Amino acid sequence: VRNRLRDVVGASTNWRDHVQAMQERKALHTLLAKRQEDLPPRRMKDSYLEVILPLGSQPEIREKYLNVHNSVRFGRILEDLDSLGVLICYTHTKQEAQPRSPLSIVTALVDKINLCKKIIYPDCDIKFTGNVSWVGKTSMEVKMHMLQLHDGDYSPVLDATFVMVARDPENKRPAFVNPLVPESPEEEEIFKQGEFNKLRRTEFSTASLLKMAPTAEERNIVHNIFLNTLDTRQEGETVSFRSRKLPPNSVWMEDAKLKGLQICHPQERNIFNRIFGGFLMRKAFELGWATACSYGSSRPFIVSVDDIMFQKPVEIGSLLLLSGQVCYTEGSYIQVRVHSEVYDADTREHHTTNIFHFTFMSEKEVPRVVPKTYGGKYLISPPAQQRSESMLYLDGKRHFAAIMKEI
Repeated sequence: VRNRLRDVVGASTNWRDHVQAMQERKALHTLLAKRQEDLPPRRMKDSYLEVILPLGSQPEIREKYLNVHNSVRFGRILEDLDSLGVLICYTHTKQEAQPRSPLSIVTALVDKINLCKKIIYPDCDIKFTGNVSWVGKTSMEVKMHMLQLHDGDYSPVLDATFVMVARDPENKRPAFVNPLVPESPEEEEIFKQGEFNKLRRTEFSTASLLKMAPTAEERNIVHNIFLNTLDTRQEGETVSFRSRKLPPNSVWMEDAKLKGLQICHPQERNIFNRIFGGFLMRKAFELGWATACSYGSSRPFIVSVDDIMFQKPVEIGSLLLLSGQVCYTEGSYIQVRVHSEVYDADTREHHTTNIFHFTFMSEKEVPRVVPKTYGGKYLISPPAQQRSESMLYLDGKRHFAAIMKEI
């Protein structure tokens, strides 16, 4: 898949040649469509791809995918899904007369990945399938499925929905993509689901706690948590906002986080000379898994990935700072948020690149995570980094509820 992507774009595996190839892409501007109507419509089956990951039939590649629990590293699967999603979109937009595409197709967001299997076996072949399921003017939704071979049959492991965007050869401006024409009632439904997904994301973003206050029910939830953590051993007026006590079988949010750092080397670059989105997802997932593992004191299993927005590309040479936070728990479920930012050592500035949301299931019931800080107006000058704990908790609760509704 990755070799085909390099051929489509004209990228090289050699670092110096790669830079030159990117310069040569500028000449492809003339091949861009001025209007979407100028591009031939495509069918869903035109972009359909089927790819085998031969873990069973080619044991030599197993090592790369193996984890310490003798199952498949899910971070590697995220990398593969990202590469496949891009290739599916290039297949949809392919110009027969042109060996190289003038489009720069990049991952805009991971809408959701839902798993139906706890274990992915390291010695059985995996099959990925997928196609473009919805198209806007410059964006494409891709649906992918992963299946694993057991007793001669492929059984489902996960379903994934990614959104890709097309840009010009230099990856600077949006570019038009071929329209999609459904051919059957089933395909009409799939296309409508793509429209619905877009509306759902817009509504979720509009209702974000960064833009709107929590609902009355959410305010009550946070207030009740706060009241349950007041230290009632103090009597009368001596009880203060600072007198806090951790309830039984609970953990303060500030004690449920892990941090990591990555130096972004050229080896991790994508075909456009930026850091590969799949690499970012793998590193974020591994930190999220470690955060859930240390919190629950047992092996966590990934249940769902959702709402990963690629806000800013990561340049080669960047210092990538990752911060994992348990933000909501329920029973044996752990909701983890991983914040990714780049640090510019020259300007000493930090810029957010991604927010990742992972839902894990632990092998046993986990302690309840509790926000220690209630909110700016209820505390006397709380530290800025603590003011958002209750909002992180509510955001985690929202993501968990949405996932449970899906699965």
